[in-house]
This record gives sequence, C-alpha cells and structure tokens, in this order.
Amino acid sequence: MKVVEIRVSTGDAPPLVVLAEVDGAGRLLPVWMSHGGASAIFSATEEPDDERPNIHDLAWRLAEAATDPVEAVRITSYSDGQFFAELVLGERTLPSRVSDAIALALRIGCPIQCADVVLDEASVSAVDAISPGEPAEDEVERFREFLDTVTPEDFTGDEGKP
Repeated sequence: MKVVEIRVSTGDAPPLVVLAEVDGAGRLLPVWMSHGGASAIFSATEEPDDERPNIHDLAWRLAEAATDPVEAVRITSYSDGQFFAELVLGERTLPSRVSDAIALALRIGCPIQCADVVLDEASVSAVDAISPGEPAEDEVERFREFLDTVTPEDFTGDEGKP
C-alpha cells in the first residue's frame, strides 16, 4: 500500500487518508481519522527535526535501538468503521492506531501492508472511482469529487441508521 492522498477539510468532514494497493487489483482504501492523526501522517512526509522529534520520530529512534526494528506496518482488521493496525518487529507485533502506523511507516520507509479481508470489506475499486479512457486530469478530478461525496457510512452499511 502507498499513501496517495491526505485530505483535510476546513468543514465538518473528518480528515481522510487514501491508500492505494501497489500490487493486486489497484484498490483504494479510504481511511477517515482524527485531525491529529492526519497531521501526524502529513508531518511524517516532511524532514524530521533532530533536535525536537515528534512522537513518531521518537518511536522510530526507540525501535531502532531495540533488537528488532520495525519491518512493516500492517492494517489487520476493520470493524464498524474502525481500522486496526500493528507494527511488525521481527517475530513480535505491537498493536497501533492506523494513523500512527502509517505515519511511522512513512517516516522510516517501511512497507504498509493491508490484510485482504480489510481490502475486500473497506476498499473501493479505482475503476469505480475513475472511468477508463478519460484524460488524466479528468480522472483525478472525478476521483477528488468521489472523495468529496463519500462518507464513512458508505463503508459500514449503516445508511439510514440513527
């Protein structure tokens, strides 16, 4: 998986990070999260401050000092609109919030993996979001419009529930 978009709205919509399948069917995984989580992911794309590391840089330094460094982050499950992740450290795994796992992966350059069951349940097909044969700019604009209109409830099956 790779991060293809970090979207923070000034309105009431929660921040959205879109992951794209690198190998496979090219599915897109929209992950809604807190503003703090999105901010952490965005800051992980910038140059770190060695004198005042953020929490993800500090976690990276701690992991490097450990006997088993972080080899990958894995999105393991999805339930009721909530994603769950873990850090893979050799033979061990540690539970993590998805936003923290993604930010750490971006900072240290390790792979972001996603369980097929999560992709089957929560992803959207790039083909559904973008029509083939359109010029690239039109495809990107249609995908952005799709992101503007899709909600977390579109993936939970809770339409119409209070």
